[in-house]
Order: sequence, then C-alpha cells, then structure tokens
Amino acid sequence: MAFKLGKLLGKGGSRSPEKLPGDLRKAVEAWRSSMAPELDEWHYHVRYVVVDIATSGPSAEDGTLLGISAVGVREGAVMPADAFTFDLAADADADAVDRQLMAFLAYSAKAPLVTYHSPFVNSFLKPALQNRLGVNFQPSWVDLGWMLPSLYSDRSVGLLPMDDWLERLGILGQGGGRRDPMTNALMLARLFQMVLVRAINKEILTAERLVEESQATVFLRRNH
Repeated sequence: MAFKLGKLLGKGGSRSPEKLPGDLRKAVEAWRSSMAPELDEWHYHVRYVVVDIATSGPSAEDGTLLGISAVGVREGAVMPADAFTFDLAADADADAVDRQLMAFLAYSAKAPLVTYHSPFVNSFLKPALQNRLGVNFQPSWVDLGWMLPSLYSDRSVGLLPMDDWLERLGILGQGGGRRDPMTNALMLARLFQMVLVRAINKEILTAERLVEESQATVFLRRNH
C-alpha cells in the first residue's frame, strides 16, 4: 500500500489540475480564492489547526505520506467537534487520495497550522498537495518543537522529543509509546495551549506575532 501511495504522492505522481474531476477542480479553485484569516487578532479570536501526520519512513526521501490528523483550537480550548482524520493508506485509489487531500485543505481553511517540527511535516504535505492538486501549499506554521525551548527555557533550552515535553509539562507519564496521529494531534493541542499561556505572559499577544516568533526561532536554531 505504501508503494502505491508513493507512486501517487511522489515526484512521479503529479498530474495537471485540469485533469481533476470537475467538482474537485471547483473545490480547489474555491479554496484558492478564499481569504486567509486575519492574524493580527488576539490569540483567542483566531482558530489554530494542530496537525500530525503518519508516514512510511523517516523523511520525504525515504517514505511517503500515509495519513493526516488535525484538531482545532479556538479561544484557547481544544474543540471536540472540530477534528478531522484522514487515512490515505486505507484506500490508495487516486481519486480517493485527491479527495482526502482536498478535504484537509477545506478543513484547515488557511488557518495557522501548529505541529512539532514543521519542516518535517511540510516536506510531506507540500509535495503531496502540489503533485495531486496543483496547490502551492504555504501555510503559516507555529512549530512547537522549536517554540517550547524558547518559551519554557526553565524546563529545557535544547530541542527534545515530543514525549519529553509531554512528561516535563505534566501531560503524559513516562513511557508514552507509539500513538496514532489523532492522539498525537490532541497531545500537541494540549502542548499548544500551554505555549499560548506562556506566549501571552511574554507579550506575544497575536497569531501574527506567534507565527513570526516561531519562524525566527526555527531560523536561528537551524542556522547555529
């Protein structure tokens, strides 16, 4: 199944957007023309989407995208009804894969995305959306992997695995083990809630400032 998905989502799996079914092509165009939310708003007025993915390998060069899970955070709270999960491995039919990818775009609605190590996650999402739907995917990322040591330097000044932060911040006991992407997304959402509290304490008061801070932190740490 991963091999078939690799053929669909890899470099050889691209196709012209003009060859998409009519309803899917209209959905892509509607997404393209939709307005991104304003990011100069107070955090609690912005919907963030926390994302986790399942892959068949440790990098985009050695694996393929198998699934996407996401949950919304609004007004500082995880919204139980605002959650989606997509299992691309359940059906590697080309049309089904394209529709699940479009469903993810429609669900995220150009909201700022939150994840753990955004370069890794984006390295799978970006080519899949480009190759299958012709979408140039450039979301505003908040990267918890880099933001946590910046905002919680009292707990660690270095990069840590996600489970270490879950333990240090009292969200998960020792030995978390392997989890599915939706469970991971919910765990990340709880970490993000704690990041928001610390960000506000440090006068990072808007989504725009949080995204900028995340981008700066990722750039500085990756280049030193």
